[in-house]
Amino acid sequence: MENLIDMLKDRLKEKGHKLTPQRRATLDVILDNQGKHLNTEEIYGLVKEKCPEIGLATVYRTLQLLDEMQIISKINLDDGCSRYEFNTHEDDHQHHHLICQNCGGVTEVEIDLLEQLEEEIEKNHDFHITDHKVKFFGICSKCR
Repeated sequence: MENLIDMLKDRLKEKGHKLTPQRRATLDVILDNQGKHLNTEEIYGLVKEKCPEIGLATVYRTLQLLDEMQIISKINLDDGCSRYEFNTHEDDHQHHHLICQNCGGVTEVEIDLLEQLEEEIEKNHDFHITDHKVKFFGICSKCR
């Protein structure tokens, strides 16, 4: 984790920014809640526990900066708000999400079965695909 923080400090410095306590607290909340797909208000509530003086606007600006720097990814799960997750950069494609229409729970799907389809689309349409996003909507096992 400290290697990640050092890397973030360096990347912020390159862009003319510092790793402030507020930015560190925001990143810590995202890292501590990986897989939960928190929205801005949820992140703000958790950051406020660590940094009571922080304002919502500061959290918004921090999330925007971290997203622009590709430290985190902003995701849309079609629920009316932006959600965030730590960007692992493990592969070229983002993972997919299963979204329960009853409880709103989100499950990450790490497998990518679309490579053959992508190759066919690229070949048949002379189109270079750089990424795709897939969301499956349904009812989770807890709600059935």
